[in-house]
Amino acid sequence: MSRKRRRKSGGSGMILGGAAILALSAGLGGGLIYLYVKASNATKLDQTSLCPTTGPIAVTSVLFDTTDPITKTTMIDLKTQFKTVAEAIPIGGLLEIYGLTAKPGELVKMFDGCNPGDGSSVDIWTQNPARRQKQWEDAFNEPLGKVESEIENGQSGDQSPIMAGIQIIKLTVFDKFTNIPKKLIVASDMIEHTSLYSQYKSGIDYANYKSSPAYTEYATSLVGVEVTLWYVNRKAKSFNSAEHVTFWANWVEGNDGSWQKPLKLEGMN
Repeated sequence: MSRKRRRKSGGSGMILGGAAILALSAGLGGGLIYLYVKASNATKLDQTSLCPTTGPIAVTSVLFDTTDPITKTTMIDLKTQFKTVAEAIPIGGLLEIYGLTAKPGELVKMFDGCNPGDGSSVDIWTQNPARRQKQWEDAFNEPLGKVESEIENGQSGDQSPIMAGIQIIKLTVFDKFTNIPKKLIVASDMIEHTSLYSQYKSGIDYANYKSSPAYTEYATSLVGVEVTLWYVNRKAKSFNSAEHVTFWANWVEGNDGSWQKPLKLEGMN
């Protein structure tokens, strides 16, 4: 009887061993399938812009008005605010930066690209964190660091066509994307000065603006766009700063944009 029991025990061991092997194989297979599915679902990036191949998840445009000089104090604050915005761009979000020129509708592109996320944003098992970190450094972080120094080297001019600058960003940037958040930041003294309408000559009465050729020329649909003003204060103007900001709030809302709380940059210029 004992010999029969030993044969029974040995058979059970083989069965248990086989079951364990099958369970291990199933586990490994399931794990490989999981990793494959996870890798397949990882966001694929355009190798030029580093935006998702399906398009950016949000877009932020920054317009720097450097047609007039600003003081060191204001420049320091401007760079600080810019750095904060750049660091807040979400992974997959597009950031475009422009400098205003004296020619209406002509901008200088200073940066254009998506935040791909650094090495910590990708899975160590299905992607290459070191490669992603290098992409982030080379194509996003380092170029943005250079923009900070380029802000000081903008083009001065005898005109400040701010409305035309906003219009061209709307047409060439925001109109390319639908159903994603859109933000526009304008860093400027906001003194519109062109041959069609000049706040130096006409003041900031909105009725005067509406009777000028600029009212129709620069009419710009800003539906779905959040607009934030970084206001540069200047002594050489004949109007009140608060009333000036109100003019621009009326302009943005009159063009169906979403006016956000403005920021007054430090320093008097």
